[in-house]
Amino acid sequence: MKTKDIKFLEIRYLRGPNIWTYRPAIEALVDIGELEDFPSNLIPGFYDRLNALLPSLIEHRCSYGERGGFLRRVREGTWPAHILEHVTLELQNLAGMPGGFGKARETSKRGVYKVVIRAWHDDVTRACLYAGRELLMAAIQDTPFDVSQCVERLAEMAERKLLGPSTGCIVEAATAKDRRIPAIRLLATGNLVQLGYGARSRRIWTAETDRTSAIAEGISRDKDLTKTLLSSCGVPVPEGRLVESAEDAWEAAEEIGVPVVVKPSDGNHARGVFTNLMARAEVESAYAAAVVEGSGVIVERYVRGSEHRLLVVGGKLVAAARGEVAKVVGDGKSTIDELIERQINSDPRRGAAEEFPLDIIDLADNPVARLEVSRQGFAPDSIPAAGREVLIVRSGNHTDDVTDLVHPDTAATASLAARIVGLDIAGVDLVCEDIARPLDAQRGAIVEVNAGPGLLMHLKPETGEPRPVGRAIVDELFPGGDDGRIPIVGISGSSGKTTVARLVARLLTLAGKRTGLACSDGVYVDRRCIAPENGANWESAHRILMNRGVDAAVFENGTDTILDEGLAYDRCLVGVVTNVDAARHFGRHDVETAEQVFTVLRTQVDLVLPTGAAVLNASQPMLVEMAPLCDGEVIFFAIDPSLPALVEHRAGAGRAVFVRDGQVVIARGADETTIVSLQTIPLAQTAAESQIENVLAAAATAWALGIGGELIRTGLETFTVA
Repeated sequence: MKTKDIKFLEIRYLRGPNIWTYRPAIEALVDIGELEDFPSNLIPGFYDRLNALLPSLIEHRCSYGERGGFLRRVREGTWPAHILEHVTLELQNLAGMPGGFGKARETSKRGVYKVVIRAWHDDVTRACLYAGRELLMAAIQDTPFDVSQCVERLAEMAERKLLGPSTGCIVEAATAKDRRIPAIRLLATGNLVQLGYGARSRRIWTAETDRTSAIAEGISRDKDLTKTLLSSCGVPVPEGRLVESAEDAWEAAEEIGVPVVVKPSDGNHARGVFTNLMARAEVESAYAAAVVEGSGVIVERYVRGSEHRLLVVGGKLVAAARGEVAKVVGDGKSTIDELIERQINSDPRRGAAEEFPLDIIDLADNPVARLEVSRQGFAPDSIPAAGREVLIVRSGNHTDDVTDLVHPDTAATASLAARIVGLDIAGVDLVCEDIARPLDAQRGAIVEVNAGPGLLMHLKPETGEPRPVGRAIVDELFPGGDDGRIPIVGISGSSGKTTVARLVARLLTLAGKRTGLACSDGVYVDRRCIAPENGANWESAHRILMNRGVDAAVFENGTDTILDEGLAYDRCLVGVVTNVDAARHFGRHDVETAEQVFTVLRTQVDLVLPTGAAVLNASQPMLVEMAPLCDGEVIFFAIDPSLPALVEHRAGAGRAVFVRDGQVVIARGADETTIVSLQTIPLAQTAAESQIENVLAAAATAWALGIGGELIRTGLETFTVA
C-alpha cells in the first residue's frame, strides 16, 4: 500500500450556517486516488492498526446508531474519506473539543469526496484534519505515528486559540437552546466576544462586560482604596495600612498586633500575599517579596479561618467557593520538592493553563510557599520524617463549593461590597472560620474585591456541585428572556436579490430603523455607503452585525456565498427566496442537479426563526416544496392570485401578496387589502414580470416585519433604481 495516498485538493472554511450544518465547518475536497478501489476491509491489518492508534473510536456510533458502530463499518469495509471524517473528529475530541458534526460525501468525480468537520476554530480544525490524514496514512501503510504527541500538540494549539473557560461558559450559556443569543468572536484569538447583534448587542471579555466600569476596576486594583471605601460603608475589613519600607512594615505589625498579613497594594491572583506572620524577620522578608509584585505594600490584621471567593453578579450572590490548604506528608526518603510533585502537582486538575482549576506549585517560583516551608524549619531539598505533615500553601486555590452554606447576612455584605466598588461582576474574597455564620460574629472580614474574577472554580469544584455562573451573567446582560437580536432579512434566489434587498432596506429606513444593507451594490449603514464594492458576502454582513448603530439588517446571499463562506448570521427574522433557475447554478461547487440547488437555497429558509417568516415565490414549484421546512410562518407572493399553491395557502389562513386588477394586494386567508397600484410604482414600469415579482417580494417582507400598508405604499412609490 506504499503508493496509495490521500490528497487535499481544497480546504474551505465555512464561517457560518451552510448546507451541512448551522455551525462553522471545514469542508475539504479530498482525493483518495487509487484507494477508491481499496475499502478498509481490503487493506490487510488496517482495522487492527487503526483500533490500536485510536481505541476511543469505539465511542463513535456512526450509521448503526450504537457504540462501536463506526468500527463495525471499518471492519465491514468503508472508504478512507469516511474514516478521515471520524479520525479528525476524534482528534478534536481528544484535544478538548468534544462532539461535533461530520460528513463524508462523494462528488461527481470518482475518488474525490467532500469531508466536512465542525470547526471550533479554523486553524485548530485544519490542524486536526491534517493530523487525521497523517494518522490514517500511517494505519494504511503500517508506519509509526505518535498519537499522544499529536494530541498534546493539538491540545496546546486549542488552548491558545479557543475561548478560555470563563468566556466559554458565558458563550455556551448565551447560545444554549433556551436562550439562543447569537455570539460573535471579535478577535481571532483572545476572549473578546459580542453577544447579540447590532444595537442590541453586549460585549464580554472573560468575566468583564461592557458595563464593567473602568473606574470600578481601578478601585478594585487599589487594595487600600478598596478597604477605605468598604470600611466607610460599614463593611468589615481587616485593620491595616500602607507601609513604605521593611522597617515600617514591622512597625505597622506592632501597631496592629501579630499575626499579620503582608501583601501588595495592587496585586492579583494572590501573588505576594503572606499570611499569619508573627516575627519581625518574617514580616521584613515578606515585604521584600511583596514590593516587587505591586506598586506598594499593605500590612493588615490576619483574619483567622479559610479564604472564600464569593461571586456576585448584578448584586446577587451566585456562587461561593472555599480555598484549599495544600500540604505534603513525608516518607523519610523524598525531598519536599519531590513530595510536592508526587502528592500535589500530580493531581490532573493542576496545570499552568487557564483550563485547569488548580495551579501547579513550584517553590522556586512561589515565595509565599517558600516562606511557609521555611517557617516550619524546612528547605525545598529537606527530607521530612515519615508521617510528618508540612504545610505548603495556607490559602491557595478555591476548590470546594459552599454556595448553599453562605449565611444570608454574609451574602448581603458581599453584594454591598461589589456595589460600593461599582462592579457588575465581582469576585469578593473574604476570610472567616465558618461561612454559615455572620462575619461580625467571628471577626471575619472582606479582604479583596476583584474585577474579572475567574469562573473555573465554580464550574469544576473539587467537592460540591458546579454552579451555572455563565447563565447568571447572561441573565444579567439580557434580562427577561431578551435574545439580543435585531430584525435580520436574508435574501437569496437566482435573480432579483439586489433589487429586493435595496427596496426592503428602504422600507425599513422609512419605518425609522437605522438599517444596515450588504448587497451587490455595496455596504450601507443608515443610507450611507461605507463600502462601494460588492457586499454580498460574509465579511460585509459580519461588519454590519458588529455595528452597534444598526437597528435592522438586510443581506443579499447568493448561492456562491452560501457554498464558499456560509452565512454571517445564525438565524433571521425573514428569509426570502426570490426565484430559482437551477441551470444558472450548475457547474460550480460540484452542483449539477436541481436537487443540489434546492439544498443550497433551503439554507436561507432553514435559518428563519420560529417567530419569523419565509417569503417565497409561489410560482416556483421548488420554492413551494421548500415551504414546510420553515420553522416560522410562510408568506407566498406571486403575480397570479389563482395559482393552486397560493389558493391552498390562503385556504389555510396563510398570508400572501399578489396582483389583482393592477393593484398590489396583501391577504390573510380570505381578507384582502389593496395597498398600491402598479401604475404608481416606478420599479413596475417595465415589461419584465420579474420586477413586479421583486416588488411583491419586498412588500411581503415588509409586511412580515410589521411595516404598515401606508408605509409600504410610500416606499414602493418613491423607490427608483439608479
